[in-house]
Amino acid sequence: MANHDLTSRIAPQLDRHLVFPLLEFLQERELYPNDEILKAKIQLLSHTNMVDYAMDIHKALYHTEDVPQAMVDRRVEVVSRLKSLEESAAPLISFLQDANLVQELRPDRQYNIQMLHDRFQIGADQIEALYQYAKFQFECGNYSGAADYLYQYRALCTNSERSLSALWGKLAAEILMQNWDVALEELNRLKEIIDSKSFSSPLNQLQNRIWLMHWSLFIFFNHENGRNSIIDLFFQDRSTYRFFSHLVRYLNAIQTNAHHLLRYLATAVIVNKRRRNMLKELVKVIQQEQHCYKDPITELLESLYVNYDFDEAQKKLKECEQVILNDPFLGKRVGDSNFATVPLRDEFLENTRLFIFETYCRIHRCIDISVLAEKLNLNMTYDESLAWITNLIRNSKLEAKIDAALGTVTMPVVHQNVHEQIIESMKNLNTRTYLLAKNIVEPAQVAQASR
Repeated sequence: MANHDLTSRIAPQLDRHLVFPLLEFLQERELYPNDEILKAKIQLLSHTNMVDYAMDIHKALYHTEDVPQAMVDRRVEVVSRLKSLEESAAPLISFLQDANLVQELRPDRQYNIQMLHDRFQIGADQIEALYQYAKFQFECGNYSGAADYLYQYRALCTNSERSLSALWGKLAAEILMQNWDVALEELNRLKEIIDSKSFSSPLNQLQNRIWLMHWSLFIFFNHENGRNSIIDLFFQDRSTYRFFSHLVRYLNAIQTNAHHLLRYLATAVIVNKRRRNMLKELVKVIQQEQHCYKDPITELLESLYVNYDFDEAQKKLKECEQVILNDPFLGKRVGDSNFATVPLRDEFLENTRLFIFETYCRIHRCIDISVLAEKLNLNMTYDESLAWITNLIRNSKLEAKIDAALGTVTMPVVHQNVHEQIIESMKNLNTRTYLLAKNIVEPAQVAQASR
C-alpha cells in the first residue's frame, strides 16, 4: 500500500513540524522500514531547534548512547540563542503577563504601539524581538508558548507580511496541539486574508491556497464539522458559479498543482450523506483529472458512475479500505489497546455500498439477493444479507420490493414525465442568466467609466 501513500506529495506543502505526525503514523503502520522513518525524522529535525528529540532518535536509530559532537554543539547554540532572545523580549513579555495591563490594548495597533512606547518604553525592537522569540519557541517544539506570543504579536504588528507569517505559525501551533476549534478559526481567518490580499503575482496567491488546503487536512479530518468544511472550501462557489470556472478558486488550485487532494475531497463527499448533491460535480472533476491523478477512491467513483462496471467497483472497494487504513488523515483509530476501530473506514464502506446498491438497482429490474450481496462485498450468510439489504432499502430513495421466497429484489418500472424533465432543466435558469449578464455587463461598465 506504500504505492498509494501521498506523504511525499503532501510533505513539501507543509511546515516541517507538521510532517512529524505523518511520519509517526507511517511508523505505526509499518509501511516503510523503521530505519527509513527514523532517518527522515533526523533529516527534518536538522532544520529545527528540537535538538534533544534529534539526539533521542539518533540513539534509537544507531543503538548507541553516544551522539555526534555536532548535535552537542548545536544544543549549546540553541540554549544560548534562546536565552538571548528571551532577554530581548523580556520587557514586552513582562507586560503581556500582566492581565490588567493587557486589557488596555485596543484593536487600534497604532494606539497600542504609542501607548507601549510612552508608558513602558517598549518600542519596535522589543516587538520584533517578541516575534523572533515566538518563532524560536516554535522551532524548539514549545507550540503552546509560540501560539500565545504570536497571538499577542499580531495585536501589535503593523507589517502585513510579517503579520501573515505569524498567523501561519499560530495555525501550525494550534494544529500540532490538536486544538481543532481554535485551528479552524485561524484557518478561516487565514483564508479571508489570502482571498482578499493583493499578492505580487497570481502564482503567489495560488501557492498560498495550495498550502492552505494541505494544512486544512489536519483540521477537516479531526474537527466534528470538518467534512462539511472541506467540501465548502474545495468546492467554494462551485454551485453558484459553475459556468465561470475562473471564479472557482480552490478547485482550480487542486486541478493546477494539487491533484492528489481529490482523494480527500472524494472521501469527504462519500461519507457525508447530506452532501450527496456534490457527487455529480465531483465525478466530472475526477474524469477531467484522471490523466494526472487516480487512486482506488477516485477510480471507485469512476467505475460506478461513469463505466457502470460493478465488478471493478467491487475490486476497488476492497482497495479503498486499505488506502483509508494507511492514510495519515483518513486512518485515525478510536479505542484502546484491546479494541480499536477506524470510524471513517466504517462510514466509507457503508455509504459506498449504498451507492453501489442504488446504482445497480436503477439499471436492473430483478436482482438476485445473493448476487447483490456479492457485489456489495457483504461476506454474510444469506439471511444476514437479506436483513442488511432490507434495512438498506428502507434508508435509500429506491422503491424496491423484496421477494423473500424467490430471493430477489424487484424494481418497479418508472415512466419518465416529459413535463417534469422540462421543469427540472429550467430550474435556476433566471439565476444563471443573471450571473451571465452580470459578468458581461459589469466589466464593460468599468471599462467605459475609466475612459
